[in-house]
Amino acid sequence: MASTIRSVKGLVAIVTGGASGLGEGVARRLIGQGASVVICDLPGSKGQQLAEELGQTCAFAPTDVTKEADVQEALKVVKTKFRKLDVAVNCAGIGVATKTFNFKKNTPHSLEDFMKVINVNTIGTFNVIRLAVGLMGLNQPDEDGQKGVIVNTASVAAYDGQRGQAAYSASKGGIVGMTLPLARDLECEGIRCCTIAPGLFDTPLLAGLPEKVKKELCKDVPFPQRLGKPDEYAHLVQSIVENPMLNGCVIRLDGALRMKA
Repeated sequence: MASTIRSVKGLVAIVTGGASGLGEGVARRLIGQGASVVICDLPGSKGQQLAEELGQTCAFAPTDVTKEADVQEALKVVKTKFRKLDVAVNCAGIGVATKTFNFKKNTPHSLEDFMKVINVNTIGTFNVIRLAVGLMGLNQPDEDGQKGVIVNTASVAAYDGQRGQAAYSASKGGIVGMTLPLARDLECEGIRCCTIAPGLFDTPLLAGLPEKVKKELCKDVPFPQRLGKPDEYAHLVQSIVENPMLNGCVIRLDGALRMKA
């Protein structure tokens, strides 16, 4: 029986938040496996530098994922340079650590901060998806009728949110919640949608923490008792793209971590 497992070789992907952290890991892995990648990240990021490092099969598109015009311009880069789009990986995200109410200072959580996190993480993810699938839909279907794949980034905080994570957990919970309906919406065009919910990973969000604090965090991870590596996240992205039966699901990538309050 012929294998139905695909290869990322020859595919074209956009990776939001692709200039650092998990997104950079995805860009590096996909290109290393023979795919082409357009890195979408903020103008002040190292996206252009990274694209030049990764070579001719990589390009950079300055992108604020919350802005329709920016995402449309990024898709123009995809069409101009690579002629098609097969994969969209959403890694762009931000976070704040603020409790709902600071009783010592008699101050509520900033509504502006809450809305900003939702806007970037949840709405930004959906904004990229709703625009990218239009380009994916132009592809010729494979033998399963598949035309494209979407991989989103949630977080274990969607399930085990800690104190001070109301905004972040809500934003990631929104991504978890939209995964299945997106897959159902897009099945008519052969476009799959999955989400990864990573635990503690060695990314810029944790880079500023002292080593002592990082080691303490790792103690909560049953096994392996360490921070995850961006390439481990990227490997799962590759697996999702290559396995056509993965659709409409959220996969925890967390070393069995269950966050404490």
